[in-house]
Amino acid sequence: MGTSRRQFLQWLSVISAGVALPATARAAEQVTVIKHATVVDGTDGPPQCDVSVVLVGDRIVYVGVHAVVPDGAKVVDARGKFVIPGLWDMHTHYAYSEDIFIPLHIANGVTGIREMWGYPEVFAVHRKIESGQLLGPRMEIAGSLTDGPNSVWAPMATVVSNEAEARAAAQQAKIDGGHFIKAYSYLAADTLTALIDEGRKIGLPTAGHLPWRLPAGPTSDAGMRCFEHLYGMPISTSYRQDDILRKLTETQIDPANPRAFYNTARELDRQATLTHDRAKAARLYEKFARNGTWQSPTLTVLRVMSSPADTFTGDPRLKYIPADLKAYWADVIKVWAPKTPEQIAQQRDFLEFRQHMVATMDRAGVGIIGGTDCGNPYTLPGFGAHDELSLLVDSGLTPKRALQTMTRDVARFLGKEHAMGTVTAGKVADLVVLDADPLRDIRNSTKVHAVVARGRLITKEQRQKILADVEAAANKPAPKLATPACGCHSGVASR
Repeated sequence: MGTSRRQFLQWLSVISAGVALPATARAAEQVTVIKHATVVDGTDGPPQCDVSVVLVGDRIVYVGVHAVVPDGAKVVDARGKFVIPGLWDMHTHYAYSEDIFIPLHIANGVTGIREMWGYPEVFAVHRKIESGQLLGPRMEIAGSLTDGPNSVWAPMATVVSNEAEARAAAQQAKIDGGHFIKAYSYLAADTLTALIDEGRKIGLPTAGHLPWRLPAGPTSDAGMRCFEHLYGMPISTSYRQDDILRKLTETQIDPANPRAFYNTARELDRQATLTHDRAKAARLYEKFARNGTWQSPTLTVLRVMSSPADTFTGDPRLKYIPADLKAYWADVIKVWAPKTPEQIAQQRDFLEFRQHMVATMDRAGVGIIGGTDCGNPYTLPGFGAHDELSLLVDSGLTPKRALQTMTRDVARFLGKEHAMGTVTAGKVADLVVLDADPLRDIRNSTKVHAVVARGRLITKEQRQKILADVEAAANKPAPKLATPACGCHSGVASR
């Protein structure tokens, strides 16, 4: 059943209260109607064919057939096109980059990001976006990276040595405006537990790395909200878990070279795939699902780090990346990339194992949220979200499930499913219009025709202008980076 003009005016009246506009022709200027689209709405339902999506201000007010179009409304003819919810990249860096990273997210339909290290420049950009001074994605921002002694990120990280310091770090994350607490790889059991507990008291969940010396099961029980990069998951599903963790506990960390320990832990994680215990893994995944412990696999960056150093140097999308950052990537990738034929084969198998692990977790009911770790070598802002979708499908997820990990399931993870994540009336107007069907081939997600961010329509021509401006900015001398990219993969250690 279609809409009537009376019903449409009622929508305008309701929505206008939120946008400070009367329900008149002036309000109609805030209306966008996407007509004759196939909507892949992010739910478990089938696609809706030949429907209209009506937006008023920054909200979706109607999804259905035969919508009335008031005079003055913007109309998008979407015949042969597909509408999906705006994408979220749930593990990003460099959000202070106003002229490169921020617009690349938007141009690629990434209308939300989870920024994994909150420092002043990031919060400043967030304020500009929220105030309307800058077009950019919605942001969930971590507090300062919190780590244990001998952190590879000292002195930039917040280093804690006891429970009192851990609780103070959680409080500081709240004071700084963080939306969650970022835990890192060198924390001990007592400090991580205190960090999680204090965060729970003040309303901040804890996400980040499984510390190398800790098992995943008890850490999930303690309340860790999300694990990043699958770090430690092979160890925690190995029948030799206790032996490996004992070896890591007995390995001394050299304060002058803390990355050496990181390298040892990473290699032991790879070797643990050779002693994988399926029954143990099933019990662990059941625990994750029961506890509400999520995984952000960041397969995009894992693929880069599992490949020879020159694998991605010819990517044409690098034209949008400044020369100094490309040079930095080309340098640090050499630290991690496999070199010998044996290493290349080992890393290929390691990546495939982790991809299989993601699909198995998904089937077991573990929450998966798609993220890229963009900012690391050849892990591109915006474009990387589409790489992640393809890698999730390669892992064994259906295209629909892959899309849900970066749309509907993000909303569930953030506790905002009432307001975002699907193409549903009443939710925020963050959408991507595609030229081809992503359910037929997930690579069609790259065929972006238009984007709607916070109700603002970005047409094909405007999107091309954004990309051209980014390319021009990339060719200008760039300011010094505020911090390195995610250290876990930038040649120091993962962030």
